[in-house]
Amino acid sequence: MIIHPYLTFNGNCEEAMTFYQSVFGGEFTAQQRFSEALGNDVDPADADRMMHMSLPVGDSALMASDTTSDMDPVPSGHDVSLSVDPEDVDEARRIFDALAEGGTVTLAFEPQFWGDWFGSCTDRFGIDWMVNASAGD
Repeated sequence: MIIHPYLTFNGNCEEAMTFYQSVFGGEFTAQQRFSEALGNDVDPADADRMMHMSLPVGDSALMASDTTSDMDPVPSGHDVSLSVDPEDVDEARRIFDALAEGGTVTLAFEPQFWGDWFGSCTDRFGIDWMVNASAGD
């Protein structure tokens, strides 16, 4: 299992991640804008914002996204999420349920349009988590 840091920006994700690429090298493995989300009615002001970016760094990846205009600005301390990629969906569900117990689920753990299972929560200690598992596993 790998835990990836996940950064959240208020509109400058692409700029920040391009900077990190210049520092760490490598090529982006994902660059998805909110306008690319299937079945999502995106506010035109948010269409070019980044929904997800991923930059491999060593054996891990630095991942990030922007907020959208309908979201509150990211409060300090919640601009980083830990992203966990377990080996299979059952293990991912177990981890998600354990992290969410006593905390707040922000997105239920369920199949997503990109083909994986995904959920996000804030644990009882105030740490933001994202759990993702390949549906093919």
